Amino acid sequence: MARGGAFHVLVFLLLCAAFPAIWSDASDHKYKVGDPVPLYANKVGPFHNPSTSVADHYFSLSCNAHVLLCVLIDSETYRYFDLPFCSTGELKDKSEALGEVLNGDRLVSAPYKLDFLVDREAEVICKKKLSKKDVAEFRRAVAKDYYFQMYYDDLPIWGFLGKVDKEGSGDPSEYKYYLFKHLHFEIFYNKDRVIEINARTDPNALVDLTEDKEVDVEFMYSAKWKETHVPFEKRMDKYSKSSSLPRHLEIHWFSIINSCVTVLLLTGFLATILMRVLKNDFVKYAHDEEAADDQEETGWKYIHGDVFRFPKYKSLFAACLGSGTQLFTLATFIFLLALVGVFYPYNRGALFTALVVIYALTSGIAGYTAASFYCQLEGTNWVRNLLLTGALFCGPLFLTFCFLNTVAIAYHATAALPFGTIVVIFLIWALVTSPLLVLGGIAGKNSKAEFQAPVRTTKYPREIPPLPWYRASLPQMAMAGFLPFSAIYIELYYIFASVWGHRIYTIYSILFIVFIILLIVTAFITVALTYFQLAAEDHEWWWRSFLCGGSTGLFIYGYCLYYYYARSDMSGFMQTSFFFGYMACICYAFFLMLGAVGFRASLFFVRHIYRSIKCE
Repeated sequence: MARGGAFHVLVFLLLCAAFPAIWSDASDHKYKVGDPVPLYANKVGPFHNPSTSVADHYFSLSCNAHVLLCVLIDSETYRYFDLPFCSTGELKDKSEALGEVLNGDRLVSAPYKLDFLVDREAEVICKKKLSKKDVAEFRRAVAKDYYFQMYYDDLPIWGFLGKVDKEGSGDPSEYKYYLFKHLHFEIFYNKDRVIEINARTDPNALVDLTEDKEVDVEFMYSAKWKETHVPFEKRMDKYSKSSSLPRHLEIHWFSIINSCVTVLLLTGFLATILMRVLKNDFVKYAHDEEAADDQEETGWKYIHGDVFRFPKYKSLFAACLGSGTQLFTLATFIFLLALVGVFYPYNRGALFTALVVIYALTSGIAGYTAASFYCQLEGTNWVRNLLLTGALFCGPLFLTFCFLNTVAIAYHATAALPFGTIVVIFLIWALVTSPLLVLGGIAGKNSKAEFQAPVRTTKYPREIPPLPWYRASLPQMAMAGFLPFSAIYIELYYIFASVWGHRIYTIYSILFIVFIILLIVTAFITVALTYFQLAAEDHEWWWRSFLCGGSTGLFIYGYCLYYYYARSDMSGFMQTSFFFGYMACICYAFFLMLGAVGFRASLFFVRHIYRSIKCE
């Protein structure tokens, strides 16, 4: 009893460690005149925008008072003070929640003093002599169009470090590089609360970094407070408006209409064809039963004694089904949280925290599904099946993380997780994920469920007749994956631009509709291909249905190649490895999830049609 209580306490503490932001900051965001308002510098990094052109980038700046209203989730970001900025006093790191660390946030106290309702004019932070090395570092940052990110009272701030003056010359050796040294903050308040903050640079306060020589710099800032009537509850609304612009909504709705038309045409076509063909089959088989007993059966009824023969590698098959079911449950919970507004813009780390915690808590579903189905397939070594289930997705993800985290450490990027965070994740896996997986496996093994087969399986399998090339696994997977992918590819651009670029995605209702359409199309196309496979007297449909259902994940990864080379400006080993590494894990998750959906739909269909006829 004591051990069980200790286990529950430990689980509670781990969940508290994952969500410290819920109660760690006791501030109610209310201030009096002169009160210090928390300001933290977060990170700097190159503005390699994989979703918009340079013209769009400057357009966004000019339309928003030189404020970047965009989400900057880039793998190549560094700590703010990795660049030789001057600081006043000792730097204090802000404690971060698990999701914030996974998001690459590394907040540290900023040198600017922005007290509530206190205006400042050309306040000097410090005077510093930049060495040749410092000048070279800043020049490299300016050349790569580095931005900075800060948080003021939990409101995000962006700005650029400098600018490149090309003076109409196409020769890079003649470019001039300037560092902005004066930052002006424009802060809006409503009574005793901060509502909005904008940061812009003084175009006349520049430091020439073109030559390799020591430079004296006087870093300054100004602050101007203005009253607004925007309520505190709506201060985050402006960050989500960019994804709700009319031209963007038109494209989103075009995506929805495109997907719906695809679904209607596909489901209508398949329903009509399958119902007509199945009706004829039922009539034919009913007529055959009244005819002479020596009349030879043909078509899918001919293989009724083999269609429910258990597949090869049934332990791996059950593990894939269990992992896919868990990932489907995870996706469902994430969408529910998104629809109720948990993932509002710049709720830092909420998505990553939810992914880690929900995945850990749903591991019991994977264990139960895999063990239960494995026992239904008359498997005996359920422990090995459970180990395979636990490692099927986590194993490749762990290996990918180890490699990419090593790359991030080598680059000194904020994407490198601290040792403490790695320990927390390991403890969550060891003390929450694994025990729940085992408990689910034990419950699945003891469920005593039997596989519901409406017909008996013969002792020896029939030989599969020779089939044309287009009925092989790979061509069938290509056919099965193309239609679901065509229903979602327009929306994929916005998702990629949000995850890897500088757009904000907040229209979760549309995304949820697209997700439902994806599931429907996957189920229908897999059922149709399963029927045609059985009609050709090929009874090995188990693995085929799973592979056809999951093949959409391969198409998504193919889109990654197109997106990286045609739609993004990402470059360098770090950005390339992070993009293709983590997208491989995401596409693998889609493969398992949609594969489970395709198999479940096919199993329901196969049981239905064989239950509808009389088989000896």
